[in-house]
Formats: sequence, structure tokens, C-alpha cells
Amino acid sequence: MINWKVKQPAEGVVVAPDERLPWGQTTVLGLQHVVAMFGASVLGPLLMGFDSNVAMLMNGVATLLFFIIVGGKVPSYLGSSFAFISVVIAATGYSGQGANANLAVALGGIIACGAVYAAIGFIVMATGTGWVERLMPPVVTGAVVAVIGLNLASIPIKNMAPTRFDAWMEVVTFVSIGLVAVYASGMMRRLLILAGLILASVIYAVFTNGLGWGKPIDFSLIEKAAWFGIPNFSAPVFSTQAVLLIAPVALILVAENLGHLKAVGAMTGKDMNPYIGRAFVGDGLATMVARPSPTNARPI
Repeated sequence: MINWKVKQPAEGVVVAPDERLPWGQTTVLGLQHVVAMFGASVLGPLLMGFDSNVAMLMNGVATLLFFIIVGGKVPSYLGSSFAFISVVIAATGYSGQGANANLAVALGGIIACGAVYAAIGFIVMATGTGWVERLMPPVVTGAVVAVIGLNLASIPIKNMAPTRFDAWMEVVTFVSIGLVAVYASGMMRRLLILAGLILASVIYAVFTNGLGWGKPIDFSLIEKAAWFGIPNFSAPVFSTQAVLLIAPVALILVAENLGHLKAVGAMTGKDMNPYIGRAFVGDGLATMVARPSPTNARPI
């Protein structure tokens, strides 16, 4: 399964799904993706009243399961899916504060959704991708991916910094990432998010810890936090109403994942059609396993 061809880094080089950079650079790029995906992977569960710690754990488990099913040939991370938020809230009557009292009902619906999604994947593997692409052409899948992104754009706006200083630090963060993207070269340009965040954090520390202009960086909470614990898992309850509300989300996940695969193919010049069915199956089974964090594949 892990038989990628090693590709040496170079300016503007494209790394195909069946290739990898040297392990050191691959590890650093993986760390950057963890940082980039962390916010959404935590925020999604919180908006549904799920345990974000369990969600992060199961995102990792789901990604590894997906990776095994697709043979390591689809570069995707399985993070918490925002497509479930509205239907989970409707099915559980979640008020938006604290833990979701009807979590078990939501989990049953998510398992049903994953089963439908995986079934679609098995059908695609048996019959080919033609019918899926006719039902969901690029204009449809592209629109779905765009709408999800635009829908999420309001979230950072609502959570903008409460003070003028914090607002300026947000600008500094954007500018730092932009400067790395424009002026860096080689491997550093690939690490623009990680490098930009480190640069912005250093600037923030100078202004806060050094000059006292804002809330200083404090590592005491990390020092006091428990590093190991037992996940707080919950058993699912299968409610007909919840299943009928949540299971159709599988169609949205199909459109979104198909759009991602087409995007990866367009960026890398690699035909991803042979992996579409397996990607659907992998994502569906991962959603069933990682039900505390309903997942969807996002390209790396």
C-alpha cells in the first residue's frame, strides 16, 4: 500500500497522489494540515453539541481507515463535516449550548447516513463512475463545494476579535501568511500557513508578553491539562425520524467528495476516477465508525 514514488522538492513541483516528498518534509506538511484543519474539526462538533475531544480522536481514526481502504492513493483528511449541522440540530432539538442531550439519536442517524454513503460507493465500484458523473457534473459538484465554503465564511466574521488590538492582530496574521506566500520559495512556500502562523505568534508575543498591549500568551493551561484520558463514547439510538432526516446527507457528501476528487485530478493531472468508488466506501465506513464526529473527506 505504501509504495509512493519519492519526489524531490522543487519550485512549483506538483506531487501526485501516488508520490510523496521525503519523509521529513512530508511530516512537516502533515503538521501544517493538522493546524489548518483544527479549527473546523473542533468547531463542527461544538455547533452540534458533541464532545470535541472525542471528535478529534475519531477524525484521526477515520482518516487512517479511509487511507487503508483507498490504498493510500487519495490524499484526503477526514474532518468534521458541516453538512450534518442543520439536520443534527433538527433531529435532536439541540439548543446550541452545552452538550447535546439527544446525542445518541444523532449518532444513529449518522450511522445510517454512512451506510447509505458506503452503499453508493459499492455500487459505483460495481457499475463504474459514469452515472454518478452524469447525475453530478462539475457544475453541480463545484457549486456544492463553493456553497459549503461560502456558508462557512460567516463563522469567522461572527467570531471576530472583541478588541481593537485583537482585530489588528488578525490583520497581522493574514498579512504574515500572505508575505510567506509571496516572498518565500521552495519548501517554505508550501508551508505558508504554518510559517505564517509562527511569524504572527512571534509578533503577538512581542506586543503582549513584551510590551503588555494585550492578553499575553500563557502556557499554564497546557501544563495543567491532562495529557491522557479515556474517550467519552456514547451508544447510538436508531430513531426513524432522525434516520430520515440525516441519512439523505449522504447525497451531499457524494457531491462534495466527487468535487474534491475532481479538483485533485485537475491540480495533479492524475485520473482519480478509478478511486471514486473506493473513496465513497472509505468515507462512508469512516463516518459510521467515527460517528461522534460525522466526517467528510477534504483534499490535502
